[in-house]
Amino acid sequence: MQLLRGLHNLRPFSGGCVATIGNFDGVHLGHQAILARLRERSLELGVPSCAVIFEPQPREFFAPDAAPVRLTRLREKLELLREQGVDFVLCLPFNRRLRELSAAEFVHHVLVEGLKVRHLEVGDDFRFGCDRSGDFDFLARAGESEGFTVEAATTVEIDGIRVSSSRVREVLATGDLHTVERLLGRPYSLSGCVLHGQKLGRQLGSPTANIQLKRRKAPLNGVFLVSTQVDGQRCHGVANIGTRPSVKGDGRPHLEVHLLDFSGDLYGRHLEVTFHQKLRDEQRFSSLEELKAAILADIAAARAYWLGQPLD
Repeated sequence: MQLLRGLHNLRPFSGGCVATIGNFDGVHLGHQAILARLRERSLELGVPSCAVIFEPQPREFFAPDAAPVRLTRLREKLELLREQGVDFVLCLPFNRRLRELSAAEFVHHVLVEGLKVRHLEVGDDFRFGCDRSGDFDFLARAGESEGFTVEAATTVEIDGIRVSSSRVREVLATGDLHTVERLLGRPYSLSGCVLHGQKLGRQLGSPTANIQLKRRKAPLNGVFLVSTQVDGQRCHGVANIGTRPSVKGDGRPHLEVHLLDFSGDLYGRHLEVTFHQKLRDEQRFSSLEELKAAILADIAAARAYWLGQPLD
């Protein structure tokens, strides 16, 4: 898969492509259905597939403090799109210039001149252009005049409820990781680089990997049973994700992972942490002794959970 940043990098599309447009936050089962249809049309027409995404996401541009928490950072999203067989990702900077494009200008500059799109696959609720003036019907009419076809993706439902990024966020916030896995088609995970932290865990007898989240808000909070891959080996552990109310901090979310029976050096490495089950909410403790006791209890619970389950 090739990442293209900005319209000036669109020379690979001289022969046209099939495309889809959206945030694709989480790349859940609804997104996967769109991407599966995109692959089919790509093979039928003999042209590459392209997913058009925006950075930042539009709601983050308009109201950064009120925007929904991200399920996936850009790096995570790109990896998930690659796994879905997308040939190209066009990442457009969502700025004032793009925001002011009318729906007709977006179609002309991005879809027709830039991508030379031959087929477009979008959700039936897709809106675009200045003031969200463009919709599916607008695209269908534009396709008739510009020579590309437009297809609305079929809604994916689980238990009678539409699968959406908003739905995934709602369920994640409750800690119901089983339902989240059903919505995503995989367990939920976060990734980041292991940094040097306060080393408080080491002082308390339970060293942790401090993983950089690069997020203003985290999509889940609490103590969880987790696993990660280190040098091709699956390691089980327990993790805390939150603002660490028991210690003085910066108020931003942190992900700290204790891997059971692991003693290697992880600093500077990029880890993907998979969440399996919630143990408890994050708590404020009145002393380091209480915090240490809670951490040891969490580690004991993790050992009991993973007992008898082989590492794969």
